[in-house]
Amino acid sequence: MASAKKRTKTPAKRGARSVRTRRARTAGRPNPARAGAADADDGPSPRPAGGTATRAVRVQPLIAVRDVISSSRWYCALLDGRNLATGSDHDDVYDRVYCDEEVVLQLHSWDDEEHPNLVAPEHAVHGHGVLLWFEVADFDAAVARARSLEAEILEEPHVNPGPRHRELWLRDLDGYVVVLASPDGEVEVEVESPSHPR
Repeated sequence: MASAKKRTKTPAKRGARSVRTRRARTAGRPNPARAGAADADDGPSPRPAGGTATRAVRVQPLIAVRDVISSSRWYCALLDGRNLATGSDHDDVYDRVYCDEEVVLQLHSWDDEEHPNLVAPEHAVHGHGVLLWFEVADFDAAVARARSLEAEILEEPHVNPGPRHRELWLRDLDGYVVVLASPDGEVEVEVESPSHPR
């Protein structure tokens, strides 16, 4: 089995592959998750009032939590983001987490306002079959933030050789599984030819 190359100490999880961080090749690489509706040659995407990019689809997942204020602080610390910070009497019912002026997560309290599927938390395990997956440009710093929060780590930082990125799996305050991933292609995985007996 090949050993990891010197530029990274993170082993690949699967297969006999060597791994090294591909920093130079990803510098300035377009991020599909942040690309606007227009092609790259058309210049920057138009932004309406409020700084939100115009797109056909933007993912804004919402999860129900026991304590919106605590969960909002936790996610803002983990993702180095910010929340609505309205200071209203509704802050304990609903909040949003922003990163780079984009909504990346919505939080709503259980059993408030009678929204479908946001009631009776005892009916199911929270987030079973769902991963809250965040691509982060500052993966190493994000791992340090997760450790400072004393989050429950499910899988230590490792390389996923398929998308060629690094991942950290952890649980949030309500038991939802969160994945922090570096950008696709951030590491280079080389498949080694098997040796043949002579």
